[in-house]
Amino acid sequence: MFTYLYLGTNDLERAIRFYDAAMGVLGHRRCVTGDPEWDRISAGWGTYKNGGIEELALWVGKPFNQQPATVGNGSMGACRATSWQQVDDFHAAAIANGGTSEGAPGLRPQYNPDFYAAYVRDPDGNKLAVVCRGFTVR
Repeated sequence: MFTYLYLGTNDLERAIRFYDAAMGVLGHRRCVTGDPEWDRISAGWGTYKNGGIEELALWVGKPFNQQPATVGNGSMGACRATSWQQVDDFHAAAIANGGTSEGAPGLRPQYNPDFYAAYVRDPDGNKLAVVCRGFTVR
């Protein structure tokens, strides 16, 4: 459904440190666009190939309108984890790198019996979830 998600930041270097750690736990590495102007104002994790023809990425950067970045009330992006351990590690990496917890790792049976998730806010206040479906061991 999506090709990318773009979140605003007021401090790109701080955001890069946060997302390098948190997205790295999920196996996502930094995208390289080859466009120096774009790479100066934003950073992405996931897949970016053939000039963006093949793209599935989370981007963070300065808002295009040059206004301060703000969070959306009720907005949240969710990333897929392949194990409960990845959920635990994502949450720990996010907190260790300037994020705040919005819900510790654990089962959320109100959504589904196998819905294991954690919720965080990045240093700019953007809300993220990481979810593993399926009963897995740590």
